[in-house]
Amino acid sequence: MNTSAVIVCAGNSTRMDGVNKILLPLGDRKVIGVTMQAFQKCESVAEIIIVCREADMPAIKEEAEAAGITKLKTCVTGGATRQESVISGIKQISKDTELIAVHDGARPLVKPEHIERVIKDAKVFGGATLGVPVKDTIKTVDDGLITDTPPRNKLFITQTPQIFKRSLYFEGIDFALEHGLDFTDDCQLVEAIGGKVAMTTGDYTNIKITTPEDIAIAEILLKGIDKQ
Repeated sequence: MNTSAVIVCAGNSTRMDGVNKILLPLGDRKVIGVTMQAFQKCESVAEIIIVCREADMPAIKEEAEAAGITKLKTCVTGGATRQESVISGIKQISKDTELIAVHDGARPLVKPEHIERVIKDAKVFGGATLGVPVKDTIKTVDDGLITDTPPRNKLFITQTPQIFKRSLYFEGIDFALEHGLDFTDDCQLVEAIGGKVAMTTGDYTNIKITTPEDIAIAEILLKGIDKQ
């Protein structure tokens, strides 16, 4: 199946002291360059669409060229919310696209083999997301008091990419728009219409760069990955 990767990086980087995290150095590249390289290496991915701030487009295109990215189709501006940004990117996918992969641009350490595994599961179930089991005991809290302890063996940390069959994802978008819903997680679109989403187990190195210390952690993890 032809898969279009929509990489979302239109946030305002408020927790990075205003510095755009996707343009920070990581190894020999920038964060967004490392992210794009992971999808460039996937045979199932036919094209890459970047959703970003307009001011960042020249730097992203320059990084794509420097990183040897041949699958970059276009860069488009994002919306006021994540959902709006994803929709902006999806409008650019090719007519023959069968699967849509939505990924956070700030998750540069995702492994190509894990992307391919999520694609495989999405073909079977209609939707799939990368994730890992939680390591800690989780509590639900109301007004400062613990109300429940969910079974840890049923809890996963959701990562990206989140991948869906085109028709199923479009149905989810239509439902959300019709009912005025705005989801922060793409799986919720499919869950809202009763669709199945598989949890594809990845690993804990697929971190999201959110705060300045995450870059230092990513540098260490990247060196470990390169040695494998």
